[in-house]
Amino acid sequence: MDLLLVMTYAALCIAIFKIFNIPLNKWTVPTAVLGGVVLVGTLILLMNYNHPFTQIGNQVFTTTPIVSGVRGRVIEVPVEPNQPLKKGDVLFKIDPEPFAAEVAKVKAKIKEASQGALGLESNLVETKAAVEQALAERDKALREFQRYQRGFDKGAFTEQQLDTRRQAYKASQAALEVAYANQEQAEIALDSEIGGENTQVASLLAELRQAEFNLEQTVVTAPTDGYATQIALRPGVMAVPLPLAPVMTFIHTEEVLYTGAFRQNSLQRLKTGYEAEFLFRAIPGRVFKGEVKEVLPAIGESQIQARGQLLGTDALKTNGRVFVTLKLTEDLTEFDLPMGTAVEVAVYSDKFSHVSIMRKVLIRMKSWQNYLYLDH
Repeated sequence: MDLLLVMTYAALCIAIFKIFNIPLNKWTVPTAVLGGVVLVGTLILLMNYNHPFTQIGNQVFTTTPIVSGVRGRVIEVPVEPNQPLKKGDVLFKIDPEPFAAEVAKVKAKIKEASQGALGLESNLVETKAAVEQALAERDKALREFQRYQRGFDKGAFTEQQLDTRRQAYKASQAALEVAYANQEQAEIALDSEIGGENTQVASLLAELRQAEFNLEQTVVTAPTDGYATQIALRPGVMAVPLPLAPVMTFIHTEEVLYTGAFRQNSLQRLKTGYEAEFLFRAIPGRVFKGEVKEVLPAIGESQIQARGQLLGTDALKTNGRVFVTLKLTEDLTEFDLPMGTAVEVAVYSDKFSHVSIMRKVLIRMKSWQNYLYLDH
C-alpha cells in the first residue's frame, strides 16, 4: 500500500509539473517530496490507528478430552472419525459384565436387608408380648409377697417363707426391667430410619445408585454435537478414569468464532459491532465480511498466579496483544476449510471512515498475494 500511495502521488506530481509547466529546481522538487512524505505518512498513520489490521488470527474451537468414568476393557468403538455426531451418540463401550454383577449383588443385599427390617418389626411385637408377660409375672409375685407379709405379721408364716416370696418378687421385677430394655432396644432398631428407610437399607440403596451409575458409565456418549477425530482407540484397550489418560478428543461444533490479536495501540478503535473484513490464506483473492463480537477484557501475558516467589521487574516487561473475537457474516459453506484455519483481519471503526478505503484496497491486494508462495 505504501508503494501504491507513493507511486500515485509521484504520478500526480508529474502530471501537475507537466500541466502547469512548473520548473524543476531546488525549491519545487524538495517541496513536492516533503509534501509527499507528510501526506502519505499522515494517511498511513490515520489508517493504521483508526482501522487496525492484524496478521495474527485463527478460527478457534473447543475440544473436550474424553475420559472413561470407570475402569474397564473397551469392547466396542462404533464412532467413525470426522463424522458428525449428535449429543448422546455412542463413542465407545466398556465391558458391562462386572458392573452388572455388582448391581445384582447389591440388589440381593437390599432384599435381604428389607427382610431383616421386617424381622425387626416382628421382634418388637415379640418384645412387647414379653413385657406384658413379665409384668403379669411381677404383679402375681407382688400379690403373693404381700399375702405372705400379712400372714407373717399374724404369725401364720415363717421368716424363711416370707423371704422366699420376697426374692421371687425381686426376680420378677428384674425380669420385667430386662423385658422393658429389650423392647426399647427393638424400638430403637426399628426406628433407626433415614427418609423412611431403615439405615441398613438406605445405605445399600446408596450403594445400588452408585453401582447403577457405574454401569451407565460403561457406555460413553458424545457430550454435545460435534465429531471425534484421530481416533486410535480400539477394542481391548483398558480404559481408566484418569484425567491424564484420555482415550480420544471430541471437537464441539458450536458457533464458529475467529480470534485476532491486535496491537494495544488500536485498543480505542476496537469496539463490539464494528465492521470487519477477513482474508484467508486458504482462499486467495477473496475478502469476506464480518463484525467484532467481543474485545477480551484481559491480556494473557500479564497474568500472575500465587507462588512462593516475589514478582520481579521481568514480570512487568510484557507487551501482549489484545485478543478480539469476531464472527463472519458471510457464508463459507462452499469452501472446504478445516477448523483452526488462519485468518487476517481488518476492523473498520467509525472514526475517519473515508480513510478506510485505503485499508480495503490494501487487504484486497494482500489477498491476491496469497496466490504467491514458494515451498523449498
